[in-house]
Amino acid sequence: MSFEFLTVERRGAVEYVTLNRPDVRNAFNEHVIADLTAWAARAHADPGLRAVILAGAGKVFSAGADAAWMAKMAGYSREENARDAEAGARMFEAINTVPAIVIARIHGAALGGGCGLAAVCDIVVADEAAVFGFTETKLGILPAMISPYVLQKIGASAARELFLTGMRFDAARAKEIGLVHAVVPAENLDTTIDRYVSEALSAAPTAVARAKALIPRVLGRTTAEVMAITTEAIAAQRVSAEGQDGLKAFLAKGKPGWVRD
Repeated sequence: MSFEFLTVERRGAVEYVTLNRPDVRNAFNEHVIADLTAWAARAHADPGLRAVILAGAGKVFSAGADAAWMAKMAGYSREENARDAEAGARMFEAINTVPAIVIARIHGAALGGGCGLAAVCDIVVADEAAVFGFTETKLGILPAMISPYVLQKIGASAARELFLTGMRFDAARAKEIGLVHAVVPAENLDTTIDRYVSEALSAAPTAVARAKALIPRVLGRTTAEVMAITTEAIAAQRVSAEGQDGLKAFLAKGKPGWVRD
């Protein structure tokens, strides 16, 4: 499958996906959304995919919405805007639920929807000079489609500060609030990501997918409410082929199949 505004490189079980509109700072438009949605659909159907690195070509990760696209939206009816927003919302959800581990490589800036894209990644590694911002209110609009994912990452208090003001913040602040997991000098971005990829490939693929799916089912609920969900989840995984392989390898002080392969 080819994409208009993405470059995709596969190396074994790892896929490198790069937003490729450097002339407009990798800004979103309806075509980028369609490409990312199509890529995510393919990723969902790929059992061999275990890790994804999501990056941006050129000087920044993503500067948010494309100005030409926004100019077009300004003339949309409410119904047209709803359809357009739904496409964006479906894109974020599709990426958020990719069964593999998705790692964001942030450099330059991640603004608006670009910041939301970071929020739907499992692990975010940022250049220490990177700038972040949920800048929508500065434009008179809302960080609505990205809000469920951002709130899960940074919580309501930080969202009140950053959503309402639209202020920009640095990588250190992004790490402090939980949006970013590692902040490193630009020259160390790729080596840091490589370490995360190594960790990802040492984890069992179905266990990763099921653990990822379990998080939103448990989040915000009491232990009593989720007891049946969690006990069934661990019981099912223990008796699965992968669970049995992992437990036997541990007891024998050997390596499970997903590491040997």
